[in-house]
Amino acid sequence: MNKLLKIRELSPCVKEYVIDAPEVAENARPGQFVILIVDEDGERVPFTICDFDKEKGTITILVQTIGATTMKLAAKKEGEYIHDFVGPLGLPTDLSEYNKILLVGGGVGSAVIYPQSKELAKICKADIIVGARNKELLLYTEEFAKQAENLYVMTDDGSAGEKGFVTTKLKQLIDSGKKYDAVFAVGPLMMMKAVCDLTKEYNIKTIVSMNSVMVDGTGMCGCCRLTVFGETKYACVNGPEFDGHGVDFQEAINRSKYYTEIEKDHICRLTGGKR
Repeated sequence: MNKLLKIRELSPCVKEYVIDAPEVAENARPGQFVILIVDEDGERVPFTICDFDKEKGTITILVQTIGATTMKLAAKKEGEYIHDFVGPLGLPTDLSEYNKILLVGGGVGSAVIYPQSKELAKICKADIIVGARNKELLLYTEEFAKQAENLYVMTDDGSAGEKGFVTTKLKQLIDSGKKYDAVFAVGPLMMMKAVCDLTKEYNIKTIVSMNSVMVDGTGMCGCCRLTVFGETKYACVNGPEFDGHGVDFQEAINRSKYYTEIEKDHICRLTGGKR
């Protein structure tokens, strides 16, 4: 069992959890993820490693409360325990071959680009675009401001930063003459698809992190499969990061909708509500 050392609410329905997990922290690297089980009757759910501290032996994850398991987790208090915590899983990020990098985070996708920004700040600071529907849903903007070469904040309603989507700012930067060796984009599937559609026009290498449904995290269940350049891949063992220009986003979006409907039914059964 692993202790919840600190819980912080960052925005409505989004909490940051600092968890005591020294063995996971010792081996963690940016880009990897963990799988946890809240209680003995719980399901296995994956979460990106948002931050880690090898000296303190802690792992930080960012969780949006939208499903049955995350509702159970949100009910936990500091000092309480979660039943199981496994990791680090997946392949770590390797951006070493690129010099000028742009990180793009949409919504809770900021959890994935956050450790990247910290790592890159030690070597060569990256430009960062973060976006959300409104200012209440923006995450880690103060931290990003310290780590980025340039930080661009976008909100759909213009309540913070500039009004527009992350792709709005991305196109502006490219058209203004900004040169990037690679774009690392993480967020909702439609956002990542839009970023990849745009960067493909400019022939800019684009990496995405696929937040697919997972069960075992070892490639056996097949839930996280996706198609990349015509080949079947598994986000848990072959990823979670892939060349965005090769990802079949429409297939991933269709699969995501299917599992969303299953999750809605699950929540209704737990709460006695109606769909």
